[in-house]
Amino acid sequence: MINHPPDEQHIDAEMLKIEVNIDDSPGEWLGYVMEKLFDAGANDVYYTPIYMKKNRPAVLLQLLCSKARLEEMKQILITETTTLGIRYYPLTVFRMERQIRKVLTKWGEITVKEGVQNGEVIKSSPEYEDCRRIAEKYQIPLKDVYAEVWRKLD
Repeated sequence: MINHPPDEQHIDAEMLKIEVNIDDSPGEWLGYVMEKLFDAGANDVYYTPIYMKKNRPAVLLQLLCSKARLEEMKQILITETTTLGIRYYPLTVFRMERQIRKVLTKWGEITVKEGVQNGEVIKSSPEYEDCRRIAEKYQIPLKDVYAEVWRKLD
């Protein structure tokens, strides 16, 4: 596996998508499983509502991880969920070049992640934790903090 600096545009060809259907677990368990998967190195974990046999509501748990983490992810899914089977597929992921910049607002600095393609910034995203910290510190709506950052970016 080739390691790329996180800010360089690259293709991750050594990834897996792992998924399981779960129809008999409380929400608290699902949150716990998600935390364990992230702690074990999953790149992404998400749930999608689905219906299974006999019209039972359920969730489809999907995660992305490097091939090197397959056994660890399988172990967590087997021991921490009620699933009886695990599906996994090879996956190639394109990752944009990323850069970080600081934007000065009337409340302080906020980190902004930028996606770059062909030398041009085409996406910008304020860091949630910075925005949240400022919203709580100054007792202002989170959406107002984001609006100020977007205004500064224009």
